[in-house]
Amino acid sequence: MKKYVYLIAMVGLFFGMTSSNLVSYPTVSNSAFQVGEKLRYRVTYGFMDAGEAVMEVRSTKRKGNNRSLYHCVGKGKTLGGFNAFYKVRDVYQTYIDKQSIMPWFFVRDVNEGGYKINQAYSFKQNQYKVYNGKKDIDVPMGVQDMISSFYKARTLNFNGMKKGQTFDFDCFMDDEVYNLKIKYVGDETIRIRKGKFKCHKFMPVVQTGRYFESEEDVQFWVTADKNKIPVLVKAKIPVGSVKMHLVEWSGLKNELSSKM
Repeated sequence: MKKYVYLIAMVGLFFGMTSSNLVSYPTVSNSAFQVGEKLRYRVTYGFMDAGEAVMEVRSTKRKGNNRSLYHCVGKGKTLGGFNAFYKVRDVYQTYIDKQSIMPWFFVRDVNEGGYKINQAYSFKQNQYKVYNGKKDIDVPMGVQDMISSFYKARTLNFNGMKKGQTFDFDCFMDDEVYNLKIKYVGDETIRIRKGKFKCHKFMPVVQTGRYFESEEDVQFWVTADKNKIPVLVKAKIPVGSVKMHLVEWSGLKNELSSKM
């Protein structure tokens, strides 16, 4: 009898442990990017080229809770004379789930004019927590980081959009969860250095007074094709305006059919 009781107890313990580890992850259809994609942007202040940003999708053998990942790297730096008075060398890395496009690991290494930030987050998506190196912080399932948000936004469904429609998802930044929202304001054909593109135009729904005076202070244009690549970003700042525009691309998953 003792053997049967022991066996039943072990079976109960096994199924109890198994059921507690069963987590339903979100599934995202990604037809926008792939391993090997590389996007290069030029940042301009007024009429001057002030900096450069590069976004790249790499392969990795690293796993997130035994799930396959993309290794996405974002780099930013100042150019030319801007290095003399405010040198920037930033590197961001995220490891995002191939099936759900949510991060499992995030690293931020920032050096901006001597001001340095080093962050390393472990996203325990199956436990609804992020470990910041000191403690666990409660977060919602599927929460994004600063770089994975760039790729998550490109998987949103833009079919049949109507003007004024908003899209949102949660993002974890500096030990806090923010709800990021973008609003579709219409389609436009724009011209940048690399030619003309058919685009969807968006504005972030910002908290007025926190970073910008109004929502219109930030605008961005995304290719109206399957790649959904941001080709131009405009932002008003207290001392002028900044633009970031696409100057080079390679390894795209789809034809860049929006280019005219």
